[in-house]
Amino acid sequence: MRVSGILLVALSLAGGFAVSATAADAPATECPQSLRYTFSWSLANDCGKEFAPRGGTSKGAALTLDPDPHPGWLALREPGLSKHERDRRAILAMAGPYRTSFEFLETVGYTPDFERSRPYQSWGTEYIYVVEEREDFIQLQHIMVMFVAMDDGEVMGPIVQKHWRQDWHYEKPELLAYAGNEEWEHVKVDPAQAEGSWAQSVYQVDDSPRYEAHGRWEHYPDFSTWISATTWRPLPRRESSVRDDYDVLEGTNRHTILHNGWVHEEENYKVVLDSSGERAAERPYLAKELGVNRYERIKDFDWSAGDAYWTRTGPFWTDVREVWQDYFDAQPSLRIVEEADGVPLFAALFEQAETLTANGVYDSAAARETVRGILDDYIE
Repeated sequence: MRVSGILLVALSLAGGFAVSATAADAPATECPQSLRYTFSWSLANDCGKEFAPRGGTSKGAALTLDPDPHPGWLALREPGLSKHERDRRAILAMAGPYRTSFEFLETVGYTPDFERSRPYQSWGTEYIYVVEEREDFIQLQHIMVMFVAMDDGEVMGPIVQKHWRQDWHYEKPELLAYAGNEEWEHVKVDPAQAEGSWAQSVYQVDDSPRYEAHGRWEHYPDFSTWISATTWRPLPRRESSVRDDYDVLEGTNRHTILHNGWVHEEENYKVVLDSSGERAAERPYLAKELGVNRYERIKDFDWSAGDAYWTRTGPFWTDVREVWQDYFDAQPSLRIVEEADGVPLFAALFEQAETLTANGVYDSAAARETVRGILDDYIE
């Protein structure tokens, strides 16, 4: 059974990722060990709605992990590379076919009335494409291709959706920073901080900004790792869809490249802002969460639906990126809202990705005008 991206958009509204697979709510008053995290509230016995992981209950179809060192890893480990080239190859090593898992857990509460949030778990299968590659710039696009095992044994799919994007700039002199309250502003970077660093720019499924930060790669015999400076970012959909008691995530990210894939670790503080966009004078910090997102390489998986989607819609998304860039370049700051007339921005753009590329004849100039008309409703 083939499932359209429109259905996936609807599914993604609840959890923030395409389709998720976690333990269902456990009604028991005591928590079975199978539902615990290694780093969890291990002495708490309430394993019902207050503790059981949220995110969904779907299950992926059978797949095969690839245990062999992948070509990107082998290229990264070649002797005699310059530091800059080894950095580049570490970024390029993130491309390829993956089983992904996303896990988030609040570990510390800072207020007297703190009540921990339920952990979050989801999963996916996605291919990461190298869209553009230069000496000082690499662009990676994540495309999800999902096959879901139903209770009756039927496999639903392929479900295809454009996922997030990451751009890597070498020694980038300026960042687009989140200032809170849906405001984004350009921030100059100290040349000493930028020297030798790579800025990672992360974008949401609609190519709106998520966060951007400098960091430096470090290379060891068994892994290569990059850790970011601290950034603010808006609440992710996995949080904004279920809570409104804080305003920004203040976090750092680490990307670690391994022989069989890579791991993305997050350390995030949940911060309350006042009306001016500053940290609240009293109790600005609500809690800290840790996130671990694993990308494990797989083999013998059918990516053809994702390849076809990206081949067909790629020109449209190129135009979307360039129209976004026009807005970024034209204004020192801008405000981006998630919805207009009740329609999320990603839904409006996903619809046009299907409509404007459906007949195989794509008009780039007309598409850009359409995209500008859409973004005008979401940018203030």
